[in-house]
Amino acid sequence: MKQAINGNSVRRNNFISYSAIGISGLIIPSLFSCGQKKAEENVQQKPNIIVIIADDLGWNDIGYHNPGIKTPNIDGMMQQGLTFDRFYVCSVSSPTRASLLTGRYPTRYGILAPLGDAPGLPAGTVTIASLLKANGYDTGISGKWHLGTVPEARPLNYGFNSSYGYLRGQIDPYTHLYKNGSKTWHRNDKLFDEEGHATDLITNEAVRFISEPREKGTPFFLYVAYSVPHYPLEEPKEYTDMYANSVSNESRRNNVASITHMDVSIGKILNVLKEKGLSEKTIVMFLSDNGGQEKWSSQTEYGGKFKPHDVLGDNLPLRDWKGSLYDGALRVPAVMIWPGTLKPMKVEAPLSVTDIYPTLASFAGAIVSADLKLDGMNFMYAVNGGEKPKERILYWKSNNRFALLKEEWKLIHNGKKLEEGTNELYKIESDPYETKDLSQNNPDKVQELLTEMKLQLASDKTPEVKAVE
Repeated sequence: MKQAINGNSVRRNNFISYSAIGISGLIIPSLFSCGQKKAEENVQQKPNIIVIIADDLGWNDIGYHNPGIKTPNIDGMMQQGLTFDRFYVCSVSSPTRASLLTGRYPTRYGILAPLGDAPGLPAGTVTIASLLKANGYDTGISGKWHLGTVPEARPLNYGFNSSYGYLRGQIDPYTHLYKNGSKTWHRNDKLFDEEGHATDLITNEAVRFISEPREKGTPFFLYVAYSVPHYPLEEPKEYTDMYANSVSNESRRNNVASITHMDVSIGKILNVLKEKGLSEKTIVMFLSDNGGQEKWSSQTEYGGKFKPHDVLGDNLPLRDWKGSLYDGALRVPAVMIWPGTLKPMKVEAPLSVTDIYPTLASFAGAIVSADLKLDGMNFMYAVNGGEKPKERILYWKSNNRFALLKEEWKLIHNGKKLEEGTNELYKIESDPYETKDLSQNNPDKVQELLTEMKLQLASDKTPEVKAVE
């Protein structure tokens, strides 16, 4: 077994080797530090897995990228684990969450925008929770669901043994009510009322789930989905006071305070793992569901309780905001730690939220059926070596726009159909901030990528699932 990770950046073209298992072509990596024996023990014991996702966290909204933001726990994860420099998600919430749980582009299910009451995923969808549950894992979710609110669309129907948090896309942090005043806070798919700030409650449930007695040898999978820094924001004074002298805008101050509040909460999760001797037995991944939101101006939602948020996230130096198909919406902070097994490393290969499913499955020793038609691939090829995929293509569709990333080229098509509209072409590795449209000078490349888009579009479900804002 090779010791492959050495703390240096690995670029797309610099790979070593990996081994494959299973009839599905699932990749399981050779493991990395503290010797062969320890790595093998961790694999044999099936690691616990925690996926933590923020809501509307921008590229420049963590201390690792912006020293003005107080996120020591997230920063610490990035210093000790695999930091993914080009990790791509979808432009808004529901599509990213569908991709994370299924390993497929959300367009395969007709999901292009935030969802309302109707189910986002078909009944019987084999989510990563379903797969891990079938492989002996205790599975739980704490926090935001946003893939349908009707009983048949709730988490217990998609592989989770326990569910807690809220079903819709946004809530009042203290009342936990949706913007129209309806209830959405639940435990095990049943609505109920509870006092407390949503960030604290989601964290408390995560700590409870981790601490829960289990039969010896039973691993767990926990999906922790925070509500922040999504609007509306109302943070305890202890967190807003941290920025009293550094952030003058009240809206932005609440935004960064909510991020610090979440970071403290992540620290509590990491601490309970340490206290229970689970740190080296647990994989923890952190990411955002999309880039930061620019602002929120409604004065009618939530009964007029909240003032307009005129300044929210920060995606700089990336271009644009949540909801677009520029990298400010699509490229987010992401990191994975597995103390004692994964060494610190910056991964520069372009990776996708669809990759989380096959990667976690490989760590759990679970076989993924080819019938699932995953769009993602085990991202350890970019970490522990292995042959570079012939064509790593990432694909998005949103609001009558399309985007496709292939090698160094990114094409954005503006138009309801590929046969009409306009194109933008960027050489993303040399122009990561998408400042120079090269479409006019590269018509052949535009046509090549449009052809790739057509192939992807042919696999999408139509009509689309009805969405709500």
